[in-house]
This record gives sequence, C-alpha cells and structure tokens, in this order.
Amino acid sequence: MKLDEVFSVTEDEQAVKGFKVVTISETGDMIRARNGLKVEPDYHFNNHPELDVLVVPGGYGAREVERKNEVVVDWVRNQDEVVEKMTSVCTGSFILAEAGLLEGKRATTHWTALDRMEKAYPSVDVKREVKFVDEGHLITSAGISAGIEMALHVVAVLYGKETAAHTAKHMEYDWQTGY
Repeated sequence: MKLDEVFSVTEDEQAVKGFKVVTISETGDMIRARNGLKVEPDYHFNNHPELDVLVVPGGYGAREVERKNEVVVDWVRNQDEVVEKMTSVCTGSFILAEAGLLEGKRATTHWTALDRMEKAYPSVDVKREVKFVDEGHLITSAGISAGIEMALHVVAVLYGKETAAHTAKHMEYDWQTGY
C-alpha cells in the first residue's frame, strides 16, 4: 500500500471522498522511477488544477537530481504559497530545504540521509527516530512506511481522527501513531 493510496481511499462516514489524487511532473512526460517503474503524470507544472495538499516524493532522484533543478525547486516554492499542506516523503525533504521552506524548522528524512541533510542544510533542525515532523503547514516524513503514517496524520488533521482511523482500517493498516 503506497502513500497515495491513503489519500485515494479516504472517505468519511457518508462515503464522501476526501481527496482527488493526481500526479504532476515538470513537463508531463513519463516518469521513470529508480526501479524502472513507469508513471504517467496526469498534469505538468503549467496545466495542473489548484492543489490543497502537495506531496513531494523522495528517493535518489529527489536527493541527487531534482533538488538541483531550479524549475522544480521554484515550482515547489510557489506551490507552498497556495497549498494548505506542503509535505514530503523520504528525501523529498531535500527539495523543500533547497526551496528554503525548512529554514529554522524541524524536519526529518530517510534514516540513511539524516547526516547528509544536516550537513547540506545546517539551518534545518533535523529530527531522528521519528516517523514524521509536523510544523503546521509543512510536514516531512522519513521513509516509505513513515509516509503512510504521515498521510494518515494529514487525514486526521483535515478530516478528523475517525476518518483517519476508518481509512487505516480500510487499508488493513495497523496505525501505530493513531490518536
């Protein structure tokens, strides 16, 4: 079960969907993940609908390539001004840090990248041994399963803990950080 599935299956007691999940890439071209998985984006940076929650994914590409891509970093910085929640999973936090969004804030990332993040972004208060860090508007999470925890937390913040618990149960996910 991936992070986007948390948002995809979220619905309240009246079966009203909480989120419309879309995938966005810089150009709209196919995205190839490190493991060869191909993802066809729904939109690109210039034609996507208004967003309420943005999830910046991590992985090698985020940490080593996209954080150096000024177009991506600028787009994330601009989205930060309009989204209700700006979030990252794993090393997606490097893109948030590069955009200056984590300056003076607490944040986390994948455990293998914590030292690297501290060194690259000394103004970020890097937290260890946590699943996610909630700074209000900005929420960062550690690795993959931590992203699921963060997504359930976002559901709880936006729609209530009952809806989040219902979502976790629907997924057959043992929600350890539930309220």
